[in-house]
Amino acid sequence: MPEGKAAFREVLPKQGQLSAEDVPAMVLCKPKVLPLKSVALEKLEQLQRAAAEAAGRASGGAPGTQR
Repeated sequence: MPEGKAAFREVLPKQGQLSAEDVPAMVLCKPKVLPLKSVALEKLEQLQRAAAEAAGRASGGAPGTQR
């Protein structure tokens, strides 16, 4: 057996069909775009802003307008 060459010799048929096994390779897909803030977090922040505005109006107007 030769040391430097492959141990098996490749044999190709002279006639007929030639088949080869397909080696599965990694398939890369597009990256998914995710929002920086979730919808629930945006709703929560909106509710907090509305509550802060309502508390500001109930305490005597907007901040900075007092004399």
